[in-house]
Amino acid sequence: MFVAVLFVLPLAICLQIIAPAPAEAVSRQATDLFVLWRRVPVTNTMVTGWLLTVLSIVVVRSLIGRRPSAIPSRGQAALELLIDTLRNLLQPIVGSRVLPHIFPFLLTLFLYLLVINLSGLVPGVGAIGLERAGHFLALLRPPNGDLNSTFSLALISFGAWLYFVFRHVGPRTFLQDTFGNKADRRTVAYPIYLFLGTVFLAVGAVDIISILFRIVSLSFRLYGNVFGGENLIARMTGLCGCFLPVPFYFLELLIGIIQALVFTLLTAVYVGLLTGQHEEASGPLGGASRLDPAGKILDDCTGTVGHGPEGLIGDEYGQGRALSK
Repeated sequence: MFVAVLFVLPLAICLQIIAPAPAEAVSRQATDLFVLWRRVPVTNTMVTGWLLTVLSIVVVRSLIGRRPSAIPSRGQAALELLIDTLRNLLQPIVGSRVLPHIFPFLLTLFLYLLVINLSGLVPGVGAIGLERAGHFLALLRPPNGDLNSTFSLALISFGAWLYFVFRHVGPRTFLQDTFGNKADRRTVAYPIYLFLGTVFLAVGAVDIISILFRIVSLSFRLYGNVFGGENLIARMTGLCGCFLPVPFYFLELLIGIIQALVFTLLTAVYVGLLTGQHEEASGPLGGASRLDPAGKILDDCTGTVGHGPEGLIGDEYGQGRALSK
């Protein structure tokens, strides 16, 4: 991937020198290119997103081949390295019980965001277009330079949060965690317990507002970074199209990678706030757990060894520990 980036960046810089983008400010709204079925407008950001999605699928399939090989090629090894790195990063956040279910979604989300965030650096995006009513009309624009695109991604992230939380924790646990009284009835006087219940109910209402506000924060954060970078490159190109925009290309490369990772990590954190917390309480094997002197997690019900921080431990060790009790 880094080799491709090092190849694309010089092309983008050379294209800006030969045929620079217009110096006028980038429009906050995407431009309609044509209309489908007389009702659905298709914008330049939508077309860019579709093309990049198809291109990404083709590239990934070409790197892997028809099926993964036991002796991986360089392309497959690079993808496996990316997958393993992202998996190790997300497992402590969402928990080992939920990770196999949510990881395909998070991996797809990260790769898609990475591609479309860096699409503004692809030669031709934002620089090729037509003149319409005295204004420049770009045929291709970065999808996340349109608030509609980032808002849609935030809705998808919110829908995934609802699905995985309700599937692995349940609505009852979610309501109890949000509105439930956290005080211990056995150690607190009953009037104080009722008062704390009212306080936690009000805190739960505020928490619901903050949960809904995640859609706004996710969409505007991503949109602001991509749209701001698009305007920055356009302005720097207007001032001096030869050398001045070059450092900002590398800056936008860094910002695109960071924003893709931040969006993915925030989605994982929102899910892990409930799933990871309840997994720690119940243990990764579904029952009560405790640590042996070596720091490995044991299941009190069966005496077998579970998934500790050091990975999956052999069954022989677990049987030996069970017999030594």
